[in-house]
Amino acid sequence: MKTYQLMATAASGIEAITGNELKKMGYNVQVENGKAYFSGTEADIITTNLWLRTADRIKIVFGKFEAKTFDDLFEQTKALPWEQILPMDAEFPVSGKSQKSTLYSVPDCQAIVKKAIVNRLSEYYHRRTRLPESGALYPIEVAINKDEVILTIDTSGSSLFKRGYRSEKGGAPLKENMAAALVMLTNWFPDRPFYDPTCGSGTIPIEAALIGLNIAPGLKRSFPSEEWNIFEEGLWDRIRNEAKAAANFDVKLDIGGSDIDPHVIAIAKSNAEKAGVADYVTFKQLALADFTTTKEYGTIVCNPPYGERLSDQEEIEILYKEMGQVFRPMKTWSKYILTSELLFEEFYGERATKKRKLYNGRLRTDFFQYWGTRPPRIKKELDVSETKEK
Repeated sequence: MKTYQLMATAASGIEAITGNELKKMGYNVQVENGKAYFSGTEADIITTNLWLRTADRIKIVFGKFEAKTFDDLFEQTKALPWEQILPMDAEFPVSGKSQKSTLYSVPDCQAIVKKAIVNRLSEYYHRRTRLPESGALYPIEVAINKDEVILTIDTSGSSLFKRGYRSEKGGAPLKENMAAALVMLTNWFPDRPFYDPTCGSGTIPIEAALIGLNIAPGLKRSFPSEEWNIFEEGLWDRIRNEAKAAANFDVKLDIGGSDIDPHVIAIAKSNAEKAGVADYVTFKQLALADFTTTKEYGTIVCNPPYGERLSDQEEIEILYKEMGQVFRPMKTWSKYILTSELLFEEFYGERATKKRKLYNGRLRTDFFQYWGTRPPRIKKELDVSETKEK
């Protein structure tokens, strides 16, 4: 199989988590702002699309060069071997972005890249009329930053956060890959309790269940690259079947979520059913102030309302104070709260052990972390039968 330079894109603040995912999968990774670079074959393109929990997209890095004029952009784009991936009937829309570069007109850059690829393919396929673009989809992006051009081909299509299980959403939904990142930033292990007391449509508990059961997040969706002819016949099916077989449904999980709104609880249950984890997650209608538990050494992760509308601010302050009153006595539990409220610690009534800056979409937020006490180590009893009499 051919080796490609690949790029996993990710939201600002979680690219390091995406990089760690790739490292655990055995790849050599270089992490930059919003992206993680690695090399892989066609099989790796499939594997990472199916398994990465925190990435947005997997892209093939097809060209990298400096360009300060439109002629440079055209000639260097045309010089690339596009026919190695794009068939004659490929549909290849070109999107673009430009930052701090001489070539700042994005529409012009897109048009020039499109024209260069058309010229290259027309010459290669001996085509005198327009290319049909009636075949598989190959989304192409031209990204220019400080005059450095990166040309990529998107293998994922719609963002990887679209797992396929969330047909309905709550009022302020958290993207699935961000929810997975929040879970992966905690100290939670699948053998311990996990709870979200402001669960909305259930995304955080569902993502925790997918992690706990080792279910590949991309199993219930499709990808435009499934139609590409660079993949040997049956490769997608084989790797998808291997991913299905890797799930472990024998694991016992203690995952729950609650919300004061009965409508979103109904949505959460429906989403869990579609995700295949309904038997492993318990949802119920409950006000945060009424949450109690006798369990120990659990993990709470929640994405409460931020109070983005001015009229909500008083209610939000009350909610955060209730959080402090409910959570602070739970000394063995670790609590993780995502919010854009800079005064959260003041309302909560305690300084966080640690906080991490994250972006929920374009909104700057902080992930406030309150670490619970560690469970005592279990001392191994000495096996009498293995001791020697002295």
